[in-house]
Formats: sequence, structure tokens, C-alpha cells
Amino acid sequence: MFAAEHQRYAAEGYIVLYNNYRGSTSYGKEHALKIDGFYASERDFADHMSGIDTLIAQGLVDENNLYIAGGSAGGIATTYAVGLTDRFNAAAATNPVINWISKTLTADSYIGQITNQFPAKPWENVEHYWQRSPLSLVGNVKTPVMLFSGEQDRRVPMSEIEKFYQALQLQQVDTAMVRVPNASHAVVARHTLSGPTC
Repeated sequence: MFAAEHQRYAAEGYIVLYNNYRGSTSYGKEHALKIDGFYASERDFADHMSGIDTLIAQGLVDENNLYIAGGSAGGIATTYAVGLTDRFNAAAATNPVINWISKTLTADSYIGQITNQFPAKPWENVEHYWQRSPLSLVGNVKTPVMLFSGEQDRRVPMSEIEKFYQALQLQQVDTAMVRVPNASHAVVARHTLSGPTC
């Protein structure tokens, strides 16, 4: 997939990893459904990290100079990753889901999301929703994080990044929050250079 922001980073001399992890659609239905029930999980995280480990093993990147960024699904992967590792020097997450319980009950995609990504309604399986939520890992985060969102985002309401920002502030982690007035979930494409990259 062509993405201008990835080309911009490459033009500046960065190596950009944009991996085709389990759950992407390019390998058919079976591959796409491998993420069912594991969207934002240690297994999902391992898929992303394996690509980075391969680049390190090939001597293409400096393991002490890594950054992670992503928007929407990539924002979720980014905020989940910093709760599981401190290998990145900094992170930037656009429109990330931070708490799946609150997100599925406030977003415009709640019916399809609950039906297609979770085994039950939030109150019927709180533990599953919590395990998928980056907020459950916030006590582990040491990586500086920039959070970015449109104030009119209906897919991932602004309150999601506000939660992570407040939690990271309580943990005394360097954090910045960027709020774009009158911007929707499409803020990823229109207002930022960060895409779903690792």
C-alpha cells in the first residue's frame, strides 16, 4: 500500500517498517480472521515486533534508535506496544483506542465492533475487553508518548486519548496531547505524518 507519509520518512533517511500482520486482508479471509479475538494482544504485538527484530538481525537498523508511530489500528498497536516494551525512544499515536469498554459504548462503530471483534457484550466479558485495552498496561509505560486526535472523531472519541494522557501524567511519563478542532477520524490522513508504522 502506498502511503505518502511513509515515503516522506524514507526520503529523510528513516527505515520504515509497515508489516502485513495477522488480520490484514491481503492474504484472504482465513488470514484476516486470525486477529479475531486478539485485536490488541500480546500475539498481535509479537507480529509487529518480529518485523523489527528481523531488521535488527539483518543489520539494517540500530536497536538503540527505534521509534513507533501509528494511526487508528496503528495507534492502538503503538499504545499497546509501549505497555509491553521500552525498546522505543519515543512513540506517536493518532486516534488510539485506550479502553475497549468505554470505546465500544461511545463510538459510532459499537454494534459492528461488539459483534465482530469480541466474544460478548462488555459487561458480559469485562476481562476480555480489559486485556485488549492499552490502559490495562499503562503502569508499565516508560516511553515518551505523543497523542494526536481530532476533536470530532466519532470512531474513537477524544476521551480515549484524554484517558491515556491523564494516566501517563499520573505515571510521570513524558506525554503530549494534540487536539485538532473540527477534525474527524480522518485526521490521520489530513493532519499528521504518522501512519500505522513500526
